[in-house]
Amino acid sequence: MPSLRKIFRNLTSRLRLGLFGRTFLLLAALMLVSLGAWLQVFFSMELGPRANQMAQRVITAVNITRTALIYSNDAERSKLLLDLATNEGIQVYPREVTDFTEALPDDNYWQRVAQHIRTRFGPETQISWGVNQVPGFWVSFQINQDLYWLVFEREQIGLTGGIEWLGWGATALLLSLVGAAVSVGFVNRPLSRLARAAQVLSRGETPAPLPEQGPLEIRDLNASFNRMAKDLRQTEADRELMLAGISHDLRTPLARMRLEIEMSGVSEDARQAIDEDLAQIDHSIGQLMEYARPAGTLPQMATDISAVLADLYERERSHTASMGGELDANIEPGLRARITALDLKRVVSNLIENARRYGRSTDGLAHLKMTLQAEGSILVIEVSDRGPGIAPEEVDRLLRPFSRGEAARTGVSGAGLGLAIVERLLKHVGGSLKMLARPGGGLTARIEIPKAKFRNYQLDSDSQ
Repeated sequence: MPSLRKIFRNLTSRLRLGLFGRTFLLLAALMLVSLGAWLQVFFSMELGPRANQMAQRVITAVNITRTALIYSNDAERSKLLLDLATNEGIQVYPREVTDFTEALPDDNYWQRVAQHIRTRFGPETQISWGVNQVPGFWVSFQINQDLYWLVFEREQIGLTGGIEWLGWGATALLLSLVGAAVSVGFVNRPLSRLARAAQVLSRGETPAPLPEQGPLEIRDLNASFNRMAKDLRQTEADRELMLAGISHDLRTPLARMRLEIEMSGVSEDARQAIDEDLAQIDHSIGQLMEYARPAGTLPQMATDISAVLADLYERERSHTASMGGELDANIEPGLRARITALDLKRVVSNLIENARRYGRSTDGLAHLKMTLQAEGSILVIEVSDRGPGIAPEEVDRLLRPFSRGEAARTGVSGAGLGLAIVERLLKHVGGSLKMLARPGGGLTARIEIPKAKFRNYQLDSDSQ
């Protein structure tokens, strides 16, 4: 048999419940079990005293009725019986030997009541659930040689009705669940606030400071998070300042060296070789700055991906053509997602640049293709080339910073950050990057990002 903990874990995982739902479901289950156990104990403890009390009531009623009938004259007896039936719900009938009787139900409570009555009046006392198809609680008694039935309404001596108990139980359960919801909300509210702040921080944004009040543990947790967020902001600012300084301090002497080489008397071949080395250094600095630059804040409104890629295609096609290659595109119109136009251009332009550098065909030129299409709830962007491709076992390594393929190490500039930049920017928006072999030869870089969920979009200002 699976444990209760395993059953609860499987149930909550299938229902995809959050912390509030899981805690509330656990408390509700525990309260239901506790309420059931409490009712069982209550009924068990109430059954004996209640049966004894009701049996004593029946015994008293039988004794009083017998005494009243013995000492009343015949003229007053009919009035006495009418008064008992009207005011006390007790009816007296003559008992015949031919009466058809119905046995008591096989119920612990009623059997206990009957046992107490027979103990008092003797085992020959007849107790029936009905006589001659008339329902009630029938008890026989005798006056001299005359036989009688004393009839009680079942509701008078029975246990509290099931509907009434059901109402009290439902009320108790409802109040318990409301209390559980309030308690869980009190505990879950600070954690939900912390989770939202962590999500904001993970997107590179600055969350509002968490309130440093409430219970000691929550107060310490919020204070630690606020310090961490402040330290991260300061670290980010220091990094940007340091990188800007490095870029300035490196690119300024590079520009001066280019000028001095142009004015020097070195040969054309030597000048061109030095210029290529300087260009490689400048490109590496650019990639480092690109990798260090944080991703943009997610836009509140969806960005028109189709329009952004169409604009990027026109720019990259001209640049590819100037290098002797070609870039084709197939862009499905009207597709939108929550990503800034700047980050999208950084992602796709990096892939196109990689394809131009490392995806040249046997003729030495780059034959590239860019596509955009929707597949269910995701948008798929593919940049394909006809180059030598990448071995499947090399893909994971190449996605790490400063990793390059063998072809990239021999004569092609770069710091090995292009794919790492792409993957980092895609993770920021919940997307992914896959490097796939292209049918017919070559490599396909496949981007998958979530499609915007709403129909009424307002375009991001960067995509206008």
